[in-house]
Amino acid sequence: MRVFLTGGSGFVGRHLIRRLCSEGHTVHALARSAAGEKKVIEAGAEPVPGDLNELAERRTSAAPPVWLEHLRSADAVVHAAARMEFWGAEAAFRADNLVPAVALYRAAVEAKVPRFVVISAASVSTGTQRAAVVDEQTDNGTPNVAYSRVKLATENAMRDEPPARTTLVILRPPFIWGSGMNIRETADAVAKGSFRWIDNGRHTIDFIHAGNLAHAVQLALTRGRHGDSYYVTDGTPMPVRDFLTGLLATQGVDVSGTRSVPLALAESMAAIMEGGARLFRRTSPPPLTRWLVAVLGRDRSYDISAARTVLGYQPQIGFSTGLREMESSVA
Repeated sequence: MRVFLTGGSGFVGRHLIRRLCSEGHTVHALARSAAGEKKVIEAGAEPVPGDLNELAERRTSAAPPVWLEHLRSADAVVHAAARMEFWGAEAAFRADNLVPAVALYRAAVEAKVPRFVVISAASVSTGTQRAAVVDEQTDNGTPNVAYSRVKLATENAMRDEPPARTTLVILRPPFIWGSGMNIRETADAVAKGSFRWIDNGRHTIDFIHAGNLAHAVQLALTRGRHGDSYYVTDGTPMPVRDFLTGLLATQGVDVSGTRSVPLALAESMAAIMEGGARLFRRTSPPPLTRWLVAVLGRDRSYDISAARTVLGYQPQIGFSTGLREMESSVA
């Protein structure tokens, strides 16, 4: 298949390119800079110079960006590009994420691309929804950060588009990890002594290796029902402490002496810190936020039965294997 990919120069995108190319697909990856072009070439894709913002900024009467011509020969579009931050104004995320994503989907429909796979986020149900286990039938509630609220709004906006021959498949991965990820910020926090467990790190966290996500995307090129979303994970949720201890150890960071705070205190601290940050209009997040408390301080896993049944998804990379890959990449 000929696949048109956005976000190919990023951590997830490079895993996608390697997986899709290894399966015999031809990947054309949108790249907005020379550095981005170099990364997608190294991963195995053919770069397509262009920027999603050209779609967002385009007036109705203006000529379409030249790179859209690639959609006419594409068998599928995989939309992985997104501004991912857990702090910031909702309007900015709508402009950076929702508007170009919906515009790209409309362009794919117009070009009669058979399939459109979008990588959303499991965090669309992180907020007022506090169930320990969530599946696609669980009410999403109201997400607690703008990034996640806009991800959910983007899903809904695409589903609300007029019926077309382009099949829309939505994947919802939680925390994405693996070789090439950047965990320097957390490692630095540990080194400075500012990182704390919540309730000793006993709460359940769910996650997906970037290679497993790439496998799910590859399956979604031919499987999945129009407009449906599918949670995809490694299928091995575990306590936060076990997960982060393993990840940070690959970077030579020891968290055995890290102190802990109870959930109630963490929630109060997050509320105070967020209030202060908003009062002073800070563009960077405070050390502790409600989103971080929800991830580290509450049990959450995702039932991937639908992905297994409909997509035929089976996680291929386990936790131990993924950690070894990360260690090898550092060495």
